[in-house]
Amino acid sequence: MNNRTVTKNRKARHEYHVLETYEAGLALKGTEVKSLRSGKANLQDSFARVENGELLLYNMHISPYDQGNRFNHEPKRTRRLLMHKREIMRLFGKTREKGLALIPLQVYFKNGLAKIELALAKGKKIYDRRDDIAARDARREIERAVKERAKLY
Repeated sequence: MNNRTVTKNRKARHEYHVLETYEAGLALKGTEVKSLRSGKANLQDSFARVENGELLLYNMHISPYDQGNRFNHEPKRTRRLLMHKREIMRLFGKTREKGLALIPLQVYFKNGLAKIELALAKGKKIYDRRDDIAARDARREIERAVKERAKLY
């Protein structure tokens, strides 16, 4: 496959427990595609929601295209996500559960088409984040110790 990642939501896995991931297409305007190809996008604080049987993406920032004219796009406009109706209704049912949200993880091009990886996620509590940080630090310490020990022999 020829996937080319445009942008990732680095905070998503830190702030949420990712339960499932889905791939959806992005309905974009011409200048948005050109901006995405040049890597000018940001997923920070963006989320998806099912409304009126459609899957919509909010707060994704795509910078205006440099060579664009008066027909340039609005940077933070609401964008439609493309999935099968059956999948959308399944997501609608799951997001009605307490505490579940649709969070974008990354935007990429797959065979020339803009795709977004969505995660069905549950927000982490502060103590969960601290536990993750402590586990990551412990793992680093172990790797460091093993590396030091390997240098001695």
